[in-house]
Amino acid sequence: MAQEKVADDGSIRRSRVMMLVILLRVLALFATTAATVVMALNKESHTFAVATIGNTPVKITLTAKFQHTPANIMFVIANGVATLHSLLMLSVMCFVSNKYDIKGLRFIIVTALDMVTIAVLSGAATAVAFMGELARNGNSHARWNKVCDNFERYCDQGSGAMLASYIGILFFMLVNLVNIFEHGRFNPYKNPIPV
Repeated sequence: MAQEKVADDGSIRRSRVMMLVILLRVLALFATTAATVVMALNKESHTFAVATIGNTPVKITLTAKFQHTPANIMFVIANGVATLHSLLMLSVMCFVSNKYDIKGLRFIIVTALDMVTIAVLSGAATAVAFMGELARNGNSHARWNKVCDNFERYCDQGSGAMLASYIGILFFMLVNLVNIFEHGRFNPYKNPIPV
């Protein structure tokens, strides 16, 4: 009777942890999808008067698009890949579950893929943060002018995409932490490291 209660408590705990991981993965999916869509649709045009001939101004229309910066292209690709990774992991968790886990191999593969996703996402988000800083403040030493003075909506939309990506990174990190502690790989009370 007592063993059945302990077994039931263990299965309830596992199902709660599984639901937490699924929730975190869904939130990461939404965050990376939002970052991808917001940055991919980031475009703004302005018309400027560059000269005056007599009384007629000469105007030029400039367009700021995400495709104009390689960091933004990498950002869209990285967040798109992270979105696909989230979809794949959710489908694996929902349909395959623990049926094909060979001595913890699934844990190692999923954790490694999650860590690679975190690394790629953080690299892309950091590159966009650097470009955003340059666009907002310019660089007086290189004589690069500010871009955000003229394309404010473009810069704000890029900042929102970057924030969504960092939120996605946070959710991926939380998924990794929950998985690591759930599988007991780094629990000092279960597996103390010999000194």
